[in-house]
Amino acid sequence: MNKKLAIIISHPIQYYSPLFQRLAKQCDLKVFYTLGNSDQHFDIGFQRDVKWDIPLLSGYNYSFIDNRAKNPSPNHFTGIVNPNLINEIQSFAPHAILFYGWAYYSHLKAMMYFKKKIPIWFRGDSNLSDKQSMLKKTARKMLLNWVYSKVNKAFYVGTANKDYFKHFGLKEKELFFCPHAVDNDRFGKDRNSEALTLRTKLEIETHDVLILFAGKLEEKKDPALLLNAFLELNISTMHLLFVGNGHLEDFLKKTAQNDQNFKRIHFLDFQNQSFMPVVYQACDLFCLPSKGPNETWGLSVNEAMAAKKAVLVSNKVGCWQDLVKENYNGFIFKSEKIDDLKEKLLLLNDKEKLKKLGQNSSEIIASWSFEKQSQKFIQQLYASIR
Repeated sequence: MNKKLAIIISHPIQYYSPLFQRLAKQCDLKVFYTLGNSDQHFDIGFQRDVKWDIPLLSGYNYSFIDNRAKNPSPNHFTGIVNPNLINEIQSFAPHAILFYGWAYYSHLKAMMYFKKKIPIWFRGDSNLSDKQSMLKKTARKMLLNWVYSKVNKAFYVGTANKDYFKHFGLKEKELFFCPHAVDNDRFGKDRNSEALTLRTKLEIETHDVLILFAGKLEEKKDPALLLNAFLELNISTMHLLFVGNGHLEDFLKKTAQNDQNFKRIHFLDFQNQSFMPVVYQACDLFCLPSKGPNETWGLSVNEAMAAKKAVLVSNKVGCWQDLVKENYNGFIFKSEKIDDLKEKLLLLNDKEKLKKLGQNSSEIIASWSFEKQSQKFIQQLYASIR
């Protein structure tokens, strides 16, 4: 008999649906979406409505739970209020409940209600990289120690995330490695002819190095640092491409337009999932220069690596300890340190070297897969109910 697993998550997310599809083949799965009855939502970072153009609701059982919040949103605690969530979960009668995120009214309420009734599992990718005042640090520790006392098992995504869970009271025996992943096959599938078309459209020569930033144009990702480093280096065979939208967009474009080499700086609006593999494959180097606060793993790094690209990340990006091997598939630089970033960009201004580093990226990321994720969840589901 298949065992039952309930998953509580705010809304359909492209990074999780492939996992749900795999889990549904190995257990009786039901996903409860708590934000509301839609697979589209307003993304505050991209400053636009987002509806992914790959299937996110096929291959598994799910339910959209009525959200009675006055201001429905995945961005604040009172943005998800589901009066019927507990009853819906009880009707399904799961053997374990996996929560993605606790910081919503209904998620926390359900965790408290089912504690000691049904095993509570938790999945998140937070880390301890942000500096805080002693007062905030103490208050945060008290709150999160209490929250995670409701959790029976936490599935950590990598080294920094495990340190975070241990810091807030979870024991080694309650922690299980479950690698953060993207659809490696989709990003690794050969789209080179389309990538070449994109480079031609942007007037980028084949021998030029193209650096890519893809994501939300917001302070915590620090795209301005990358732009300024690029401008200061002023290398004629180097191009920079920003893909995405956000409230820093106008500032970045105005800064770029003031430079005499504006033709080497390119901007594309938010691109949906079906086209993003082309974007990654068009570049030579992917850079995520985040400074935080509240920066988490950085799944765009997984995507770039699956597309066989070298990566350059700051030490505020949660995945750096696990995915980036110095001078093997890329480099790590100190966040907000423009000289360090420029130094690493100079080391990576070599097409042949970048190609080799990109191949190494592909080999590293192969084991960070949905298959490994699903194996761990299924293993624990059956082990916990014998």
